[in-house]
Amino acid sequence: MKSVAYNLLGSQADAEDAVQEAFLKAHRSLAAFRGGSTLSTWVYRTLLNVCLDEGRRRARRPEAVAEPAVDSKADLRAELRRALAAIDARQRAVFLLAAVEGFTHAEISGMLAISEANSRTILLEARRKLQERLTAK
Repeated sequence: MKSVAYNLLGSQADAEDAVQEAFLKAHRSLAAFRGGSTLSTWVYRTLLNVCLDEGRRRARRPEAVAEPAVDSKADLRAELRRALAAIDARQRAVFLLAAVEGFTHAEISGMLAISEANSRTILLEARRKLQERLTAK
């Protein structure tokens, strides 16, 4: 969960805060869990909502962040992070859940309340946009 949050938020501290907040929200609203999905899918959806809320807050208050270049691997990671930040939030979430975390499209569809076909389509579009951004230089 911390990996998903880190990839969505780009900060270790923010990721830790998001995971903690997601667990607190899940605990507080456990009685509302209807069992329509697995508990882990429900908790991940809570985490995604927390991360998306934080992203919206950041968009209202942009901050300048300087990324120091250390080596070529760090440069590549920074470039990938910038490319991910530049794509649509839903595309970023689907890409991270599928390509980074290894969730199936069935699990992703439950987390994001979309169809499996839509999950596949969003993933393809995210990969296309990331490829365009990373090869444009």
